[in-house]
Amino acid sequence: MGSLVGIDFGVKRTGLACTDPLKIIASGLKNLPTPEVIPFLKKYFETEQVDVFVVGKPLQKDGAPSEVEVHILKFIKKLQNHFPEMTIERYDERYTTKMAVQSMIDGGLTKKKRADKGMIDQVSATLILQSYLDYKTNTL
Repeated sequence: MGSLVGIDFGVKRTGLACTDPLKIIASGLKNLPTPEVIPFLKKYFETEQVDVFVVGKPLQKDGAPSEVEVHILKFIKKLQNHFPEMTIERYDERYTTKMAVQSMIDGGLTKKKRADKGMIDQVSATLILQSYLDYKTNTL
């Protein structure tokens, strides 16, 4: 039984999160420059079993796709080419950046550490993945 990997895609940086093998808790994994994500995942797959990629789906308040969706779809195509056996699911990521910053404040992180956009991406990926897990738990 493998874990899930959550992906908060950004044109410049991408946050990654993973679950435990029982798929109960999401934890931050890494934040990377986006071109380094696929090589990182290939190396990660050498030691970890992964069942599903959960890629954030940024929607506007009215439910329309965000402008970055075009870039996300290209990234997903690359994921499919490099990991053809993997299931890729999408999950609504609205407000995760605001929630990530608030959770960092609540956790007592200094203003300097909260300014680290890579950390925000990683926390956002964790929130996307945990929300996905909670949704699956409550709807199955």
